[in-house]
Amino acid sequence: MNDKMGKIVSLAKRRGFIYPGSEIYGGLAGTWDYGPLGAEMLHNVKEAWWKKFVGGRDDMYGITSSIMAPEQVWAASGHLENFTDPLEGKKFNTMFKSKVGALKGETADVYLRPELAQGMFINFKNIVDSFHPNIPFGIAQIGRCFRNEISPRDFIFRVREFDLMEFEYFIREADWEKYFEYWKKEIWDWIEEVGIDKNKVSELEVSPEDRAHYSKRTTDFEYDFSFGKKELYGLAYRTDHDLKNHKLDYYDKETKERFIPHVVEPTFGAGRTLLAVLDSAYTEDELGGEKRVFLKLKPHIAPVKVAVFPLLKNKPELVKKAREVYEEIKKIIQPIVFDDNGNIGKRYRRQDEIGTPFCVTIDFETLDNDTVTVRDRDSGEQERVKIDELTNIFRNTIIK
Repeated sequence: MNDKMGKIVSLAKRRGFIYPGSEIYGGLAGTWDYGPLGAEMLHNVKEAWWKKFVGGRDDMYGITSSIMAPEQVWAASGHLENFTDPLEGKKFNTMFKSKVGALKGETADVYLRPELAQGMFINFKNIVDSFHPNIPFGIAQIGRCFRNEISPRDFIFRVREFDLMEFEYFIREADWEKYFEYWKKEIWDWIEEVGIDKNKVSELEVSPEDRAHYSKRTTDFEYDFSFGKKELYGLAYRTDHDLKNHKLDYYDKETKERFIPHVVEPTFGAGRTLLAVLDSAYTEDELGGEKRVFLKLKPHIAPVKVAVFPLLKNKPELVKKAREVYEEIKKIIQPIVFDDNGNIGKRYRRQDEIGTPFCVTIDFETLDNDTVTVRDRDSGEQERVKIDELTNIFRNTIIK
């Protein structure tokens, strides 16, 4: 692990973003636990994705499907035969297998899903019957997936359980190239929106021998991590492979046609998104003659939006006023923190390191004229602002 990634891993544990899984028992390779700040940041990533690709559109239907599925699903999709990695000259299926049922002879084999796609495909008929969507339309979900990786590595990049954000976009075969290019552009828009350095992202046209068994064309979006250039997102043209194998079709009431739709599938790893955002945001500079580390996060992705400080913790009048300001901001912006631990400089550095965009300090001047100091994370500049103007300022700069 190189120097920069080592610093990010250290910061992530020290500040409560990400911890090794089962650490007090020696850890379990390929598993990681998200602490309070990491869980909040991961939630922000998922919320932003859902807002852009699902809630903000009229042609997308969001679902949450079961993690377990019977063997028949994976046989039809081709995963039982093809979802493998090479191990000592043999093929090793990376799906996790289990059984349901309590009595011997009455159990059935099930698999934990290695992807989200099949949950969308096997619910295709349900969505069509319930909502009668017109082609083109999509089915989307965010959820946990499991792969028995032979060698998990690179922090949270390659793990055995992870969250995907994915949708299947159902189209007519003749339109696949048009929508492939459309979703490619939307992925680039997302990369910029979430705060990933687009100068570190490049497209890779995946060769036929390296494509998944269901894909006729795949473009990977690779991010130049400090440990190497690796796949961040994928865009696949899955043809009609899945719906055909599940024996599902679509009836167009306007044209009176019955046909099997084709599919374009954008896939986003939530954990990989968070890691790329951290890598993009990690910054070392000098401020006020001192070296500092800060995370230059987009405000809507930052795990803490605003920190409120009383200048001194041993002055009851300052603490009381700071609590009042804290409660007022909290009504509009969440999450925010109240921090009175240590001197003001240490508090600024602590909030910089976790990416908090703004710090609000209540001092003795506040008691005289109801103004506070608002400090900008990136520049370190401070400005006096009326208390009753704070919520509008933060609403305009933080809420997306």
